[in-house]
Amino acid sequence: MIDNLKMKNIIIISLFTFLATSSTSQEIKLKNTLTPRLIKIADSLSKNLKPWKVPNNVFKVEMYGAVGDSLTVNTKAIQNAIDACSEKGGGVVLFSKGEYVTGTIRLKSDVMLEVTENAKILGSTNILDYPERIEGFKSVMSENHQYRQSLIYAEKCVNVGIRGKGEIYFRGERVNFPGEETLGKIVGRPFGIRMVECKNVVLENIFLHNSAAWMQSYIYCQNLIFDGIKVINQANFNNDGLDPDGCANVIVRNCFINAEDDAMCLKGASGKPTNKVLIENSTFFSSCNALKTGTDTQGDFFDIVARNLKLGGIPNDMLALKRHDASSGITLATVDGGNVHDILISNVTIDRARCPIFIRIGNRLRAIPNTPLKEVGYIKDIVIENVSGENNYKEGSLILGIKDHPISDLYINNYKIKMEGGGDSSLINNEVPEKEGGYPDARFFIKQNLPSYGFFIRYASKINIKNAEIIPNKVDGRPIILAEKGTSEILFNGNTVK
Repeated sequence: MIDNLKMKNIIIISLFTFLATSSTSQEIKLKNTLTPRLIKIADSLSKNLKPWKVPNNVFKVEMYGAVGDSLTVNTKAIQNAIDACSEKGGGVVLFSKGEYVTGTIRLKSDVMLEVTENAKILGSTNILDYPERIEGFKSVMSENHQYRQSLIYAEKCVNVGIRGKGEIYFRGERVNFPGEETLGKIVGRPFGIRMVECKNVVLENIFLHNSAAWMQSYIYCQNLIFDGIKVINQANFNNDGLDPDGCANVIVRNCFINAEDDAMCLKGASGKPTNKVLIENSTFFSSCNALKTGTDTQGDFFDIVARNLKLGGIPNDMLALKRHDASSGITLATVDGGNVHDILISNVTIDRARCPIFIRIGNRLRAIPNTPLKEVGYIKDIVIENVSGENNYKEGSLILGIKDHPISDLYINNYKIKMEGGGDSSLINNEVPEKEGGYPDARFFIKQNLPSYGFFIRYASKINIKNAEIIPNKVDGRPIILAEKGTSEILFNGNTVK
């Protein structure tokens, strides 16, 4: 008969053997199987997704009556040039020299707007120049939010784009388009660019400056390339930078975004999957979230690679309308039933973030009115590696599932982040709210400071954080990591977190 002490030792040894075996198998799965598959997808996108070939035809807007004097409203003349270009086989609609004021223009198939370095498109400051464009494709965007105004609009087009070394200045400052910050409908503040159900979309090198709301929204589009674009959207509330929603085959490369709201944000309001996405060699600064899935997450997100990125808050020498700190560097969230999986994020810096990494499952379950609600989604099979950062704040990172819906199979490797530190040991008693049906933003969970300065984890399993250094600039009395209720198989630098 085995005495109690020997039995206890056997159980402990068996437990650690199980954890080691489980950790090894998870690392093999995520690092040696998932990562190569996602890199292969990224390489395929780089090789095969190319800009559409623009016909040599050139349609100067002056030939259709446009005047680049910064005063004349040229909406009709520019639209006539676009219509003629599309009807005659496609080509370039050229803004060659001057400042061209316009209200809403509608792109057509086979049309490339080109703004030279000597030219600028100016958005009209009269809201009456922005008639509503209601898309045929029904989604949370069209039915719940009813975002219907923009300077540039396209629907069901094939081969459209905007390029050139010039500027589109939307003149969206609050003095021109006043309105409240909102989580719902935006009234009287036009978007910059809206495209719905389009194929083969290209934006190259163009400077997009200060819209009155989101800068760019692409709903259920395919084959999108954003290369070398610069976005500064620090003019108003809800100033997102770039929002593909339910889009497939997407490259975002060599881009710079400075946004008052989310900078690079993949959305799912369309209810369609967002997949086969490559985001690389870019800088995303935000007063909210630098790189994000959400907020609307009715569709799935998978087969996404983000690499070689600078993320975080806005440097002090750059314009920030609201604040210079970011709510998060990376947010991966699902709160409306979409599933988030098979994602690789690598070689990134995160600076000036309140919460460097925020991973969240919730059950808000927003849907189109009078349609069935989805089940709560999942987050799993995520690899985040080679992360560094400076000047991050006191709060720390969050991994938050909800009861019966844990985050699982998350592998974070080579993570070295410098934090503000200085937290008092009494903060360990702070309660992190659950907010199961709430808005998925880290700032609503960290207002009172977290009880740990590195990671706080709840309702999660098979989380492996390896080769991690979280360095507080001031001595911090909190633990580096805490795992609360609903957690299992949490490893931090090879040690089990209980």
